[in-house]
Parts: sequence; structure tokens; C-alpha cells
Amino acid sequence: MKTIISKAAIARRAFWVEEIRKLSGVFGDDSDRLEKELAAEIKTSGIPAILGHLRLCGDIPESYGHDTSEEKLYSKYTDSILSQAFRAIGLKSSVIKERADAADVEAFGKLYSFVADAKAFRLSRTAKNQKDFKIQAMDGWKRGKTFAMVVCPIYQLPARTSQIYQQASARNVCIFTYSHLALIVSFSQIEGKESSEKLMHEIFKVIPAINPSKEASAYWLAVNKTMLGFSDKIDPLWKEEKQAAIESIAAAKEEALTYLADERAKIMQMSHEEALDELIRVRKLENRIHTIKSLTYNRILDVR
Repeated sequence: MKTIISKAAIARRAFWVEEIRKLSGVFGDDSDRLEKELAAEIKTSGIPAILGHLRLCGDIPESYGHDTSEEKLYSKYTDSILSQAFRAIGLKSSVIKERADAADVEAFGKLYSFVADAKAFRLSRTAKNQKDFKIQAMDGWKRGKTFAMVVCPIYQLPARTSQIYQQASARNVCIFTYSHLALIVSFSQIEGKESSEKLMHEIFKVIPAINPSKEASAYWLAVNKTMLGFSDKIDPLWKEEKQAAIESIAAAKEEALTYLADERAKIMQMSHEEALDELIRVRKLENRIHTIKSLTYNRILDVR
């Protein structure tokens, strides 16, 4: 089977993980510089760059400390990726500069507008609750826009039941994945931006029509059928993104486990006193490794 996520995409991911680390300092200035660098890269490399970012950006690097400048700037990076993807499918979009009590991205089509938020999680993080997805907050942050969207890494979404699905349909907030968005970006290259903009509109319209339920299958059946029924050109792209989703999990796990293995090696080379100090700092190392290894494809794209 053809590999979807190329070595170039993996290398681009590694570059941006390090670039964000280098840029981190003064948040406002760094955010502007990051947006400009990312826009310049995409202008040069085109759609393959956007697809590579979308498929790999859903996990916060394990090498970033919690609540650090790198982690905060990474969040802005995912917002910028979202905005670039929306532009690629024919929408006008920008990253909102406000820091609190607002969505992160806004987008405008010919017939509709919406706010969006990009989500990323550490692979080693265990329990995620409904507040992590900000469904209720996004409803309040529409502020005159027609719709709202939360874009998440596919393998971090609940695959059975969750209140987020009930909240999404009740509050007209679309829960989406980077995989679904990557598919629409690819579709725009085949059928044109006007068709991809219409497809996005159809997805938004189906959300409030879903009977509010905690069942993940009911939610994803409605979303997936809407996309697959829109055009016969979707099916081959669907199969491609399904394979890409599986590959993205493997790539993310490899990145995270390599970092944690290096951290373990450093500890083994320390003196007794140094090792004890480090053990206190990284006492959850083994738990993080176990959590990462246990991640699997959750079959959301199989619901059709």
C-alpha cells in the first residue's frame, strides 16, 4: 500500500517543532513571526505542505514543558494551520488576535461565516473531559457568526460516548477532525474551491439536525454520510485520509517515544544524586510511555 505521509512531511514536522522552540520568547511578536513563516512556507510548497501539517499537528510535542512558551506558541501554530487550510478551500480566514474569551480563528464564505478552534493534546495525556473541547464556550463565541467548529486530532476523540457530541448538536457546534479537514483541502484541488466551500456548508447544516445524543456513532454517521454523499470523488480521498490517520498515529508515537527513550538514557548516565533529582521531575515517565503505546486508530472514519 502506498505511504501517504511522506518523509518530507515528517521532516517538516521536526523542523517546526524545533522552530517553535527557537521562536518562543515574547508571545505576541513570536506569534506574528510564526504566522508569516508558515504562510511563506505554504506559498512556496503549496497544498502538500498544508496536508502534511494537518495530518501531523494534533499532538503537542512531549519535549515541550507544560504551560511553557513553547506550548503556548504551538497552540498558535495549530490556529495558523487551521486558517491556512480554510483559505485553501476558498474561504477568507484569519487568526484572531484576542487572547481570552474569544475563538482563535474566524472564516467567511459566500453564504456563511464561522469561528473555529484548533485542539492539540499530548499523546501521554490520559483522561480528557468535555471542558477540554470547549463546545459550550464556542457556542458563546460565535458573536454573530452562523456556525462554530472545533477541530481535533482524530485519535484523541471519544469513539463511543461523550457529552461533547450531545453538546455539539444541541448548541450547533461542529466537532471536526484534522483528517476530515485534510480531505476537504484535497477535494478542493479536484473539484474546485466553490464545491469545497459548499461541502463545508453542508457539514455545518447537518449538525443541528442530529438528534442530541452522547453516542459518537450517531454523530459521526451524520457527518461522514454528508461528506461521502456530496460527491463520488470523495470516496478515494476518504480511503487516503483513513490510511493517513493510521500513519499519523504511528509517526506521533515514534516521535514521542524517541524523545522519552532519550530522556531515559540521560537519566541512566547520571550520578545517583542527579538521577534522584531528575526522577522527582519526570516521575510520570513510565506512565507517559504506557499511554502513548496504548493509542490506536479509533475507527471514526469507518462510520459510514
